[in-house]
Amino acid sequence: MNNEKKITKVQELVYELKVRDAMRKDIIRSSPDILMSELGETLRSNRISGTPIVEHDKLVGIISIEDFIKWLAEGGKDCPIESRMTRSIKTLYDDEPLVHAIGKLDKLGFGRFPVIDRATGKLLGVITKGDIIESLLRELEIDYHEEEIHRYRASHIFEDIIADKTILRFEYFVKGKDFNRAGEVSSGIRKTLTRLGIHPQIVRRAAIASYEAEINVVSYTSGGEISVRVQSDKIQIHVTDSGPGIPDVAQALKPGYSTAPEWIRNLGFGAGMGLCNIKKCADKLDIESTVGKGTRLKICINMKAG
Repeated sequence: MNNEKKITKVQELVYELKVRDAMRKDIIRSSPDILMSELGETLRSNRISGTPIVEHDKLVGIISIEDFIKWLAEGGKDCPIESRMTRSIKTLYDDEPLVHAIGKLDKLGFGRFPVIDRATGKLLGVITKGDIIESLLRELEIDYHEEEIHRYRASHIFEDIIADKTILRFEYFVKGKDFNRAGEVSSGIRKTLTRLGIHPQIVRRAAIASYEAEINVVSYTSGGEISVRVQSDKIQIHVTDSGPGIPDVAQALKPGYSTAPEWIRNLGFGAGMGLCNIKKCADKLDIESTVGKGTRLKICINMKAG
Protein backbone atom coordinates (compact mmCIF):
# COMPACT_ATOMS: atom_id res chain seq x y z
CA MET A 1 0.00 0.00 0.00
CA ASN A 2 1.15 3.55 -0.74
CA ASN A 3 2.50 4.99 2.51
CA GLU A 4 0.44 8.14 1.90
CA LYS A 5 -2.71 6.04 2.25
CA LYS A 6 -1.72 4.41 5.54
CA ILE A 7 -3.69 5.55 8.57
CA THR A 8 -2.26 4.84 12.01
CA LYS A 9 -4.28 3.69 15.00
CA VAL A 10 -3.63 7.05 16.64
CA GLN A 11 -5.06 8.90 13.64
CA GLU A 12 -8.18 6.73 13.83
CA LEU A 13 -8.58 7.33 17.56
CA VAL A 14 -8.43 11.13 17.34
CA TYR A 15 -11.48 10.96 15.09
CA GLU A 16 -13.27 8.33 17.16
CA LEU A 17 -12.69 9.82 20.62
CA LYS A 18 -14.43 12.91 21.93
CA VAL A 19 -12.94 15.73 23.96
CA ARG A 20 -14.83 14.37 26.99
CA ASP A 21 -12.82 11.14 26.72
CA ALA A 22 -9.53 12.95 27.33
CA MET A 23 -10.41 15.95 29.51
CA ARG A 24 -9.74 16.19 33.24
CA LYS A 25 -12.87 16.70 35.32
CA ASP A 26 -11.19 17.23 38.69
CA ILE A 27 -10.08 20.79 38.05
CA ILE A 28 -9.30 23.64 40.43
CA ARG A 29 -11.64 26.53 39.81
CA SER A 30 -12.03 29.95 41.39
CA SER A 31 -14.84 32.46 41.75
CA PRO A 32 -14.54 36.03 40.43
CA ASP A 33 -14.69 37.62 43.90
CA ILE A 34 -11.57 35.83 45.24
CA LEU A 35 -8.71 38.26 45.86
CA MET A 36 -5.54 38.24 43.79
CA SER A 37 -3.51 37.80 46.99
CA GLU A 38 -5.14 34.37 47.42
CA LEU A 39 -4.43 33.30 43.82
CA GLY A 40 -0.71 32.74 44.31
CA GLU A 41 -1.27 30.17 47.06
CA THR A 42 -3.91 28.41 44.95
CA LEU A 43 -1.51 28.10 42.01
CA ARG A 44 1.44 27.07 44.22
CA SER A 45 -0.31 24.49 46.41
CA ASN A 46 -2.04 22.81 43.48
CA ARG A 47 0.97 23.10 41.15
CA ILE A 48 -1.06 24.62 38.33
CA SER A 49 -0.30 27.49 35.97
CA GLY A 50 -3.80 28.84 35.71
CA THR A 51 -7.40 28.39 36.77
CA PRO A 52 -10.83 28.92 35.22
CA ILE A 53 -13.12 31.48 36.87
CA VAL A 54 -16.63 30.15 37.39
CA GLU A 55 -19.85 31.80 38.53
CA HIS A 56 -23.04 29.75 38.92
CA ASP A 57 -21.31 26.83 37.10
CA LYS A 58 -20.72 29.06 34.04
CA LEU A 59 -17.25 29.89 32.80
CA VAL A 60 -16.81 33.67 32.97
CA GLY A 61 -13.05 34.00 32.65
CA ILE A 62 -9.64 32.47 33.08
CA ILE A 63 -6.53 33.63 34.89
CA SER A 64 -2.97 32.39 34.44
CA ILE A 65 0.29 32.56 36.32
CA GLU A 66 1.40 35.15 33.77
CA ASP A 67 -1.54 37.35 34.83
CA PHE A 68 -0.49 36.90 38.45
CA ILE A 69 3.15 37.83 37.73
CA LYS A 70 2.03 40.90 35.79
CA TRP A 71 -0.17 41.96 38.72
CA LEU A 72 2.82 41.65 41.08
CA ALA A 73 5.03 43.64 38.71
CA GLU A 74 2.46 46.44 38.64
CA GLY A 75 2.54 46.81 42.42
CA GLY A 76 0.36 43.96 43.62
CA LYS A 77 -2.49 46.11 44.89
CA ASP A 78 -5.12 43.66 46.07
CA CYS A 79 -8.29 43.34 44.03
CA PRO A 80 -10.82 40.67 43.01
CA ILE A 81 -9.69 38.20 40.36
CA GLU A 82 -12.43 39.38 38.00
CA SER A 83 -10.61 42.68 37.46
CA ARG A 84 -7.50 40.88 36.15
CA MET A 85 -8.93 37.77 34.47
CA THR A 86 -9.24 37.23 30.73
CA ARG A 87 -12.89 37.36 29.69
CA SER A 88 -12.47 36.47 26.02
CA ILE A 89 -11.97 32.72 26.30
CA LYS A 90 -11.31 30.06 23.69
CA THR A 91 -13.14 26.88 24.67
CA LEU A 92 -13.94 23.40 23.42
CA TYR A 93 -17.21 21.51 23.63
CA ASP A 94 -17.12 18.13 25.35
CA ASP A 95 -18.80 16.43 22.37
CA GLU A 96 -16.27 17.66 19.79
CA PRO A 97 -13.99 15.02 18.25
CA LEU A 98 -10.53 14.94 19.78
CA VAL A 99 -9.00 15.88 16.43
CA HIS A 100 -10.48 19.38 16.83
CA ALA A 101 -8.76 19.83 20.18
CA ILE A 102 -5.42 18.78 18.69
CA GLY A 103 -5.87 21.19 15.79
CA LYS A 104 -6.72 24.14 18.02
CA LEU A 105 -3.92 23.45 20.50
CA ASP A 106 -1.47 23.38 17.61
CA LYS A 107 -2.89 26.38 15.74
CA LEU A 108 -3.33 28.72 18.70
CA GLY A 109 -0.36 27.53 20.74
CA PHE A 110 -2.37 27.31 23.98
CA GLY A 111 -1.39 25.00 26.81
CA ARG A 112 -4.96 24.13 27.72
CA PHE A 113 -8.61 24.66 26.84
CA PRO A 114 -11.58 24.84 29.19
CA VAL A 115 -14.24 22.32 28.15
CA ILE A 116 -17.91 23.31 28.35
CA ASP A 117 -21.30 21.72 27.74
CA ARG A 118 -22.65 22.73 24.34
CA ALA A 119 -26.24 23.21 25.53
CA THR A 120 -25.77 24.84 28.94
CA GLY A 121 -22.34 26.44 28.79
CA LYS A 122 -21.46 24.75 32.09
CA LEU A 123 -17.76 24.17 32.72
CA LEU A 124 -17.06 20.44 32.63
CA GLY A 125 -13.29 20.18 32.66
CA VAL A 126 -9.98 21.15 31.11
CA ILE A 127 -7.92 19.48 28.38
CA THR A 128 -4.17 19.74 27.75
CA LYS A 129 -1.73 18.08 25.35
CA GLY A 130 -0.69 15.80 28.18
CA ASP A 131 -4.29 14.72 28.75
CA ILE A 132 -4.63 13.87 25.06
CA ILE A 133 -1.48 11.77 25.06
CA GLU A 134 -2.58 9.87 28.18
CA SER A 135 -6.02 9.13 26.73
CA LEU A 136 -4.53 7.88 23.45
CA LEU A 137 -2.09 5.60 25.25
CA ARG A 138 -4.94 4.23 27.37
CA GLU A 139 -7.14 3.57 24.32
CA LEU A 140 -4.26 2.05 22.37
CA GLU A 141 -3.73 -0.50 25.13
CA ILE A 142 -7.45 -1.37 25.25
CA ASP A 143 -7.73 -1.63 21.46
CA TYR A 144 -4.59 -3.74 21.23
CA HIS A 145 -6.07 -6.37 23.52
CA GLU A 146 -9.43 -6.25 21.71
CA GLU A 147 -7.77 -6.68 18.31
CA GLU A 148 -5.73 -9.60 19.60
CA ILE A 149 -8.91 -11.32 20.79
CA HIS A 150 -10.69 -10.49 17.55
CA ARG A 151 -7.80 -11.89 15.51
CA TYR A 152 -8.29 -15.32 17.02
CA ARG A 153 -12.10 -15.37 17.15
CA ALA A 154 -13.17 -13.79 13.87
CA SER A 155 -12.60 -14.91 10.33
CA HIS A 156 -13.08 -12.73 7.29
CA ILE A 157 -16.74 -13.04 6.31
CA PHE A 158 -16.00 -13.38 2.58
CA GLU A 159 -13.95 -16.49 3.24
CA ASP A 160 -16.98 -18.18 4.82
CA ILE A 161 -19.61 -17.32 2.20
CA ILE A 162 -19.98 -19.62 -0.82
CA ALA A 163 -21.16 -17.53 -3.77
CA ASP A 164 -19.96 -16.28 -7.14
CA LYS A 165 -20.29 -12.70 -5.91
CA THR A 166 -21.07 -11.29 -2.49
CA ILE A 167 -22.01 -7.67 -1.75
CA LEU A 168 -22.95 -6.33 1.66
CA ARG A 169 -24.75 -2.99 1.73
CA PHE A 170 -25.42 -0.71 4.67
CA GLU A 171 -27.54 2.46 4.62
CA TYR A 172 -27.24 5.36 7.04
CA PHE A 173 -29.17 8.61 7.35
CA VAL A 174 -27.50 11.85 8.43
CA LYS A 175 -29.49 14.72 9.91
CA GLY A 176 -28.29 18.18 9.01
CA LYS A 177 -27.20 20.66 11.73
CA ASP A 178 -27.44 17.96 14.41
CA PHE A 179 -23.95 18.46 15.81
CA ASN A 180 -24.69 16.53 18.99
CA ARG A 181 -24.88 13.32 16.94
CA ALA A 182 -22.25 14.22 14.36
CA GLY A 183 -19.86 11.30 14.00
CA GLU A 184 -22.28 8.57 15.07
CA VAL A 185 -22.69 7.20 11.53
CA SER A 186 -18.96 6.93 10.88
CA SER A 187 -18.51 5.31 14.29
CA GLY A 188 -21.15 2.75 13.33
CA ILE A 189 -19.40 2.09 10.03
CA ARG A 190 -16.09 1.53 11.82
CA LYS A 191 -17.62 -0.94 14.27
CA THR A 192 -19.46 -2.83 11.52
CA LEU A 193 -16.38 -3.18 9.32
CA THR A 194 -14.31 -4.29 12.32
CA ARG A 195 -16.84 -7.00 13.16
CA LEU A 196 -16.67 -8.26 9.59
CA GLY A 197 -13.00 -9.05 10.16
CA ILE A 198 -11.72 -6.43 7.71
CA HIS A 199 -8.09 -5.39 8.10
CA PRO A 200 -7.70 -2.59 10.71
CA GLN A 201 -5.82 -0.36 8.23
CA ILE A 202 -8.74 -0.50 5.78
CA VAL A 203 -11.23 0.11 8.58
CA ARG A 204 -9.33 3.23 9.67
CA ARG A 205 -9.32 4.71 6.19
CA ALA A 206 -13.04 4.02 5.72
CA ALA A 207 -13.87 5.45 9.16
CA ILE A 208 -11.99 8.73 8.62
CA ALA A 209 -13.32 9.19 5.08
CA SER A 210 -16.91 8.58 6.20
CA TYR A 211 -16.44 10.84 9.23
CA GLU A 212 -15.28 13.78 7.12
CA ALA A 213 -18.13 13.20 4.66
CA GLU A 214 -20.66 12.96 7.49
CA ILE A 215 -19.46 16.22 9.06
CA ASN A 216 -19.78 18.00 5.70
CA VAL A 217 -23.39 16.81 5.38
CA VAL A 218 -24.17 17.91 8.95
CA SER A 219 -22.48 21.30 8.54
CA TYR A 220 -23.64 22.39 5.10
CA THR A 221 -26.96 20.64 4.35
CA SER A 222 -30.32 19.73 5.82
CA GLY A 223 -29.35 16.06 5.69
CA GLY A 224 -28.28 13.21 3.47
CA GLU A 225 -27.53 9.52 3.14
CA ILE A 226 -24.39 7.41 3.36
CA SER A 227 -24.35 4.04 1.63
CA VAL A 228 -21.56 1.52 2.21
CA ARG A 229 -21.03 -1.40 -0.18
CA VAL A 230 -18.57 -4.06 0.96
CA GLN A 231 -17.17 -6.54 -1.55
CA SER A 232 -14.27 -8.95 -1.31
CA ASP A 233 -11.94 -6.58 -3.17
CA LYS A 234 -13.15 -3.10 -2.19
CA ILE A 235 -15.31 -0.86 -0.05
CA GLN A 236 -17.43 1.79 -1.74
CA ILE A 237 -18.86 4.68 0.26
CA HIS A 238 -21.48 6.81 -1.48
CA VAL A 239 -22.57 10.05 0.15
CA THR A 240 -25.49 12.07 -1.20
CA ASP A 241 -27.14 15.28 -0.06
CA SER A 242 -29.47 17.94 -1.44
CA GLY A 243 -27.44 20.83 -0.06
CA PRO A 244 -26.16 24.01 -1.73
CA GLY A 245 -23.58 22.21 -3.86
CA ILE A 246 -19.91 23.02 -4.38
CA PRO A 247 -19.26 25.91 -6.80
CA ASP A 248 -15.60 25.02 -7.40
CA VAL A 249 -14.61 21.44 -6.62
CA ALA A 250 -10.93 22.01 -7.40
CA GLN A 251 -10.83 24.91 -4.94
CA ALA A 252 -12.70 22.91 -2.31
CA LEU A 253 -10.01 20.20 -2.48
CA LYS A 254 -7.32 22.68 -1.40
CA PRO A 255 -6.28 22.35 2.28
CA GLY A 256 -7.86 24.99 4.50
CA TYR A 257 -10.42 26.20 1.96
CA SER A 258 -13.83 26.51 3.59
CA THR A 259 -17.13 28.22 2.90
CA ALA A 260 -18.45 27.44 6.39
CA PRO A 261 -20.16 30.41 8.09
CA GLU A 262 -18.73 31.77 11.32
CA TRP A 263 -21.30 30.02 13.51
CA ILE A 264 -20.25 26.64 12.10
CA ARG A 265 -16.61 27.43 12.80
CA ASN A 266 -17.53 28.48 16.34
CA LEU A 267 -18.98 25.00 16.86
CA GLY A 268 -15.61 23.50 16.00
CA PHE A 269 -16.42 22.40 12.44
CA GLY A 270 -15.72 23.69 8.93
CA ALA A 271 -11.91 23.79 9.07
CA GLY A 272 -11.60 23.18 5.34
CA MET A 273 -9.77 19.84 5.55
CA GLY A 274 -12.71 17.47 4.98
CA LEU A 275 -12.37 16.72 1.26
CA CYS A 276 -8.56 16.70 1.55
CA ASN A 277 -8.70 14.03 4.25
CA ILE A 278 -11.23 12.00 2.26
CA LYS A 279 -8.97 12.11 -0.80
CA LYS A 280 -5.99 11.01 1.32
CA CYS A 281 -7.89 7.96 2.60
CA ALA A 282 -9.45 6.94 -0.73
CA ASP A 283 -7.93 4.98 -3.58
CA LYS A 284 -10.42 6.72 -5.82
CA LEU A 285 -12.65 9.73 -5.18
CA ASP A 286 -15.33 11.05 -7.53
CA ILE A 287 -17.23 14.24 -6.73
CA GLU A 288 -20.39 15.25 -8.56
CA SER A 289 -21.85 18.55 -7.42
CA THR A 290 -24.46 20.94 -8.79
CA VAL A 291 -25.00 24.34 -7.22
CA GLY A 292 -28.47 24.54 -5.71
CA LYS A 293 -29.11 20.81 -6.06
CA GLY A 294 -26.56 18.91 -4.00
CA THR A 295 -23.43 16.80 -3.96
CA ARG A 296 -22.57 13.14 -4.42
CA LEU A 297 -19.30 11.59 -3.30
CA LYS A 298 -18.10 8.20 -4.49
CA ILE A 299 -15.27 6.93 -2.28
CA CYS A 300 -13.51 3.71 -3.17
CA ILE A 301 -11.05 1.93 -0.89
CA ASN A 302 -9.32 -1.19 -2.15
CA MET A 303 -9.54 -4.09 0.27
CA LYS A 304 -5.89 -5.10 -0.12
CA ALA A 305 -4.03 -3.72 2.89
CA GLY A 306 -0.50 -4.74 2.04
